[in-house]
Amino acid sequence: MRFTYCPDCGKKLIMREIGDEGEIPFCETCNKPLFDMFSSCVIVLVSDGKDKVVLLRQNYISRDYYNLVSGYIKPKERAEECARREVEEEIGLKVDELEFVGTYWFDKKDMLMTAFIATTKDRDIKLSKEVDEAYWEDAKVALGKVHPEGSVSYTLVKKFGEKGAF
Repeated sequence: MRFTYCPDCGKKLIMREIGDEGEIPFCETCNKPLFDMFSSCVIVLVSDGKDKVVLLRQNYISRDYYNLVSGYIKPKERAEECARREVEEEIGLKVDELEFVGTYWFDKKDMLMTAFIATTKDRDIKLSKEVDEAYWEDAKVALGKVHPEGSVSYTLVKKFGEKGAF
C-alpha cells in the first residue's frame, strides 16, 4: 500500500528523495517518510518427516487446488511463532520441528510469504472452521494437487520431495 495522506495528521503527502530509497511519500507536518506497506504471512508444509504431507481444502481460497497451512503474522509475533500457531489453529497438530525454507513475494496479493517445512509426529487432524477438508497425502501425489508450478505451495512440496520423499 502506498500512502497518499499521513495516517497521523491527515495531511496530503509530498514525494521526497530519501537516501538510497529514491522518492518516498513524505509528511512535511510530521517530518517523516511513509514507506510502502505490505502484508506478511507464513506458509507451512506440514509433513510426517518421511513421505506424507497435509493438504487442506479451503474453498474461499480455491475450489480447484489444495492448499498448505498459511496465515498472517500478527504484530510482535515472529514468523516461527506464527507458523506453529497456524498449524495448530488450522489443523490441530503440534509442530515438532520447523525448518525455514525461504521468503517469496506473492504478487497477486502484494504480500511477503515466509515459507517453512514443519514435521510432526501427531497424525490426528482437527479442522478449524476456516478449513473445509484436510488429510495426509503422499508428497509425490500432493505435487499434482496444489497450485501449479511457480506457486509457493508447489515449490514447498517439490523441495520436500527433493529431501527424499520422492
